[in-house]
Amino acid sequence: MAIQIRKAERRKARLRLALMGPTGSGKTMSALRLGFGIGGKVGVIDTENGSADLYADAGDYDVITLEKPYTVASYREAIQAFEDAKYDVIIIDSLSHAWAGSGGLLDKKRQAEKRGANSFTAWGDLTPEQNALVESMLTSPAHIIATCRVKMEYVLETNEKGKQVPRKVGLQPVQRDGLEYEFTLVMDIDEDHKASASKDRTRLFNGWYDQITERTGTKLREWLESGAEAPPAPNPDDELVVRIKSALAKADQASFDKIIGHPDALRLADRIADDVNAAVHRLAQSKMMDDFDRGEALRKQEDNDWTTGSEEAA
Repeated sequence: MAIQIRKAERRKARLRLALMGPTGSGKTMSALRLGFGIGGKVGVIDTENGSADLYADAGDYDVITLEKPYTVASYREAIQAFEDAKYDVIIIDSLSHAWAGSGGLLDKKRQAEKRGANSFTAWGDLTPEQNALVESMLTSPAHIIATCRVKMEYVLETNEKGKQVPRKVGLQPVQRDGLEYEFTLVMDIDEDHKASASKDRTRLFNGWYDQITERTGTKLREWLESGAEAPPAPNPDDELVVRIKSALAKADQASFDKIIGHPDALRLADRIADDVNAAVHRLAQSKMMDDFDRGEALRKQEDNDWTTGSEEAA
């Protein structure tokens, strides 16, 4: 592909927003209010034991309930189901279960270590799953709002009567380190149900601290819809697809039989399939990727064994 230089241009975009907060901070309700403000069909992927149904009187939305095991594959399948049904807003409530829940990536890592795998080998198999989940969110044609739990800690503060009282404060999100680099906007919600932006590429919420309402979603929609139309989707027979077809055509029967006979054939086939599916999905939706950078810090982090500190979030 030839390198092209072009003028920077503000284009219409899809929302990629993360809501971080402790239990009881109002993440689900805040996500719904944002979705209602953005407008269109709203769908919720619920891993919180049916909590999404508790707010059925707040507005019109539909639910996909995920139960154990909370695998990356089940998340991606739910996202795809809402996309196929042409939903405008997809709320993932919550993303933490894909990391630290039963059947999540940390659970899979522990199971692999019990079978004798070392940490490096385990993450070698699981990192592509995490990347595929991130890819599904980034390339979705819908607006994505994902909630994340945070680890809690108590601090002592002096109240108006001069007494020391405990207060809950949020710490590290229960997800992979550096996940915030993947989102356009990251909002932290406290126990008073008020939010502030810890990352804001929209530049709409500098110094803002308030409860999230439908008006917040409307404000975001206006920003997302400002700018030029995105370029048309690439031709299906683009360079990547041509290369894949060419590689498949060159595979002779002897090589195929040799691969199938390898003891790790199934595991390798799954990884190749995931990589190809993610690449093709990214190609089909690449018109949206100009509005999001992946974060240099996270790319550098891929070269390290990032289990240090990550498991503490579990």
